[in-house]
Amino acid sequence: MIQTLISKDSTTIAYDKTGQGPALILVAGAFSYRKFPGQVQLAKLLSKQFTVYNYDRRGRGDSSDTQPYTVEREYEDLQAIIDAAGGSACVYGLSSGAVLALQAAASGASITKLALHEPPFVVDGADPKPPENFVHHVNELIRANQRAETIKYFMTKGMGAPSFVVSLMRMMPGVWSNLMAVAHTLPYDAALLDGFMAGKALPASLWSNVAMPTLVLEGTESPASLRHAAQALASVLPNARLQSKKGLGHTKKLQAKLIAKELGSFFLGNK
Repeated sequence: MIQTLISKDSTTIAYDKTGQGPALILVAGAFSYRKFPGQVQLAKLLSKQFTVYNYDRRGRGDSSDTQPYTVEREYEDLQAIIDAAGGSACVYGLSSGAVLALQAAASGASITKLALHEPPFVVDGADPKPPENFVHHVNELIRANQRAETIKYFMTKGMGAPSFVVSLMRMMPGVWSNLMAVAHTLPYDAALLDGFMAGKALPASLWSNVAMPTLVLEGTESPASLRHAAQALASVLPNARLQSKKGLGHTKKLQAKLIAKELGSFFLGNK
């Protein structure tokens, strides 16, 4: 059954609460929302061991939105979910959701353990990088209400997907309609990544206070840029370890069973 709360700026945040056990919050990445099939499957698996909070980030699904957007509002949304979970919680973030979870932790969110799954930073100058005006152009396309073009631009220039992948998605009505429904939130994901996609080393000092036990996940089959990012992040966080394993990549179909197994071991373990 859907539940809602009111975030600090009066935005309504919708979430599902399932299972029993320690509180675990799932933070979705770009294009995703709480009813996304992979997210639903992961929440179902994790609810065997945790009380899982699977929420719609602002502007998506059943959550409302408030303008103007700033990344700090998303940190407040996550803290509001943490408060609803009892005041502290484990947090898992995927892709740009991992960046959101990381930045929220740095801002003081009450996170006990943190799992960051392939944050899409670009830390190596030799890896493909989005155009310098990427964030600006994503915003311009949405302001012009060009949702389809925004999806194509974000996927090809931001995520490095081949153009034919977008063309295939347009031929799948159910998939494409879901993408179109959340396309207006792509500037939010772009804002979260702004400054971290230029092929430069990660600023360790920025996250020096993210001292809770942290697991950084990467798939050995993932593109080099994502692997470089995961490895770099694990090396700069004060209390992090890297888990590299085949099947943990997120650019194809998520392997929810494997992810749930890794998260259960980490969040319920002593480290």
